Amino acid sequence: MNSEIIELDVLRLVWALGLMAVAIGLAAWQRLGLVGTLALATVRTVVQLVAVGFFLSIVFALRSPLLVLGVLAVMLTIAALTARNRIDKTLPRLLLWLWGSLFVSTALPLAHVTVAVLRPESWYEPRYLIPLAGIVFGTAMNAAAITGDRLVSTLRQSRTEIETHLSLGATPEQAIARYRQEAIKAGLIPTVNSMMVVGLVKLPGIITGQMLSGVDPLNAALYQMLIMFMLAFASLVTVLIIAHGIRRQFFNSAAQLVSP
Repeated sequence: MNSEIIELDVLRLVWALGLMAVAIGLAAWQRLGLVGTLALATVRTVVQLVAVGFFLSIVFALRSPLLVLGVLAVMLTIAALTARNRIDKTLPRLLLWLWGSLFVSTALPLAHVTVAVLRPESWYEPRYLIPLAGIVFGTAMNAAAITGDRLVSTLRQSRTEIETHLSLGATPEQAIARYRQEAIKAGLIPTVNSMMVVGLVKLPGIITGQMLSGVDPLNAALYQMLIMFMLAFASLVTVLIIAHGIRRQFFNSAAQLVSP
């Protein structure tokens, strides 16, 4: 079997862009109002990925721990800002809670995998650290955004019910226990669903990319398994911290419901 990697040059990518040209044409034909959106998404995809590809090639070549940590800090901050914008831009300290939750939920599995599983020559090996962190950041960010948006909107819409529970002697934790549970479950649904059908309904990006680059399918599957475990752990830790942080902003020190 020929295991030589098929390099994608400019001409091949131009042919690939033909798919988006057809998609934009179909949107225009059906008058969906998506022509501008699809065109902008296509341009941003090309520009962003080309820029990231060139930049990461430099990072991988230099192998500087400070540079690697700087890249991770930028990725973390962008993920926190994106999640905050999806939840609520007006909640005080929400950005700090998101930043902290994403940091903890990503650092823990990364440290475990680096020390106990992969054991590369250096802990800051960008070939492993940056791709793994990026995948975890993205999944944890989505989980935080779903949980946070669900919990914030529910707490604001259920003030009367919550205050009734408080007046009957319930603690803030007890008064919002059901809302918290539902929000956390909602945030974990995408990750859990992916784990249920991975390999059967879809092949995720990591295993697909590795197989396209010539890696043995079994080894690619093992890497995907490792990543799925990291994503499940990180998502759960993130949503637990975010739910706690939001609860603290909706109640004061006297256990009274407030309007942040």
